[in-house]
Amino acid sequence: MIDHGHITRGVAQDDAARSPAAGSLIYLLSARAVRDFGDGFVAVLLPVYLAALGYSPFEVGAIATSALLGSALLTLAIGMIGGPHDRRRLLLAGASLMVATGVAFAVVHEFAMLLVVAFAGTINPSAGSVSIFVPLEHAVLSGEIADRGRTRMFARYSLIGALSAACGALAAAIPAYLADVGVDRLAAIKAMFVFYALLGVTGCLLYARLPRRAAPTGPVQSAALGPSRHIVYRLAALFSLDAFAGGFVVQSLLALWLFERFDMSLSAASLFFFWSGLLSAFSFPVAAWLSRHVGLINTMVFTHIPSSVCLMLAAFAPTLPLALGLLLVRAALSQMDVPTRSSYVMAVVTEGERPAAASFTSVPRSLAAAASPALAGALFAASFQALPLLICGTLKILYDLLVLVQFRRLKPPEEQ
Repeated sequence: MIDHGHITRGVAQDDAARSPAAGSLIYLLSARAVRDFGDGFVAVLLPVYLAALGYSPFEVGAIATSALLGSALLTLAIGMIGGPHDRRRLLLAGASLMVATGVAFAVVHEFAMLLVVAFAGTINPSAGSVSIFVPLEHAVLSGEIADRGRTRMFARYSLIGALSAACGALAAAIPAYLADVGVDRLAAIKAMFVFYALLGVTGCLLYARLPRRAAPTGPVQSAALGPSRHIVYRLAALFSLDAFAGGFVVQSLLALWLFERFDMSLSAASLFFFWSGLLSAFSFPVAAWLSRHVGLINTMVFTHIPSSVCLMLAAFAPTLPLALGLLLVRAALSQMDVPTRSSYVMAVVTEGERPAAASFTSVPRSLAAAASPALAGALFAASFQALPLLICGTLKILYDLLVLVQFRRLKPPEEQ
């Protein structure tokens, strides 16, 4: 018997009756931490590594586009089959793919092959939760938590991931420190990709400890999405606009912008992305608290718009400290929609639709985001370095206004 009274401190008592076993929750959150730590240093090192191999900013953007496009298609496949299949087995398959990706990036140098590895693998140039793991983990978490505790749980889940990604960004400075003591810089970066593969092995071990669970009970649907499909399609279209905008300033390209605009060092960039990630991480519990007072949609919109304004102002910043200051303010605000958005999607669909809903709202985001890094790389190569930041900010503000207009009246159960 599971003693629900002692599961996961911090979850409200009214949620306890549906909380998962504490051990399973720890394994899932630990796996998220491991994944995002790897994504954190890979996103910073990827442009440095590709530049060291002799590739141009446009080629860096093309590889980022390939990675996002491949992630989109894999996530779509996961969403389509995630409902009737054991999610533990699918998570194990994803972690195994992470192992293969790290090894391949460490040994492959040819541009065409790098495009293939980026497309088929788990490399994440955005250092965010755009991956094949997301729909499965979202479905597991939301299926075990009552409505009133759902947003808080997603905030904790996002907090752990963001803190881990911030630490990973800090770890991206390791090759620079090793180079100072005589280690070949390129070899040190390759070693970090091998370390990424080892993190995938750790993920396999953690996911293997999750219990085998059947698909959600109830009638079997003929399609992955049922009564909520029109809501999901509208959300997916809006999320695509947001992701397309964000693709102009994925973390790898933002690092490239800082390197080229201000001649920022790798160690300084890793420190900046650490603090940026830290601010984003601690904004998640704030978002959960704020959503209880003003609602999920209002929290998503009215924290997002000021962050976009800061990004646009950073494009014109004449000095590095001012640019970094504006980008840090943006970091403190821009991700507050992450746990609230995830919670909202899970709230407005039925339980059996949750894997598909998470996938269908993630996949268009990935597809849309896949187009813009290559465009941003082309703009960088043409010396229009401020334009990607301005395009990103403008489109994100448009997205926020559309979300507010279309969904302000569709409330999740806890707000009704």
